[in-house]
Amino acid sequence: MSVESHVQELRRKHQSLSNAIEDAHRSPGVDDLAISQMKKEKLRLKEEIARLSH
Repeated sequence: MSVESHVQELRRKHQSLSNAIEDAHRSPGVDDLAISQMKKEKLRLKEEIARLSH
């Protein structure tokens, strides 16, 4: 897998997590811990994308 295709996959996962976080905020009864974990994973992906892109 090339670096560019890996970055594209990471961006896809990042966007998917963004959507999941938005959906979780709209849904009553979603665990705050689960949202927090999704946000941490989203940040980790963002940092990895930045590292690989430069």
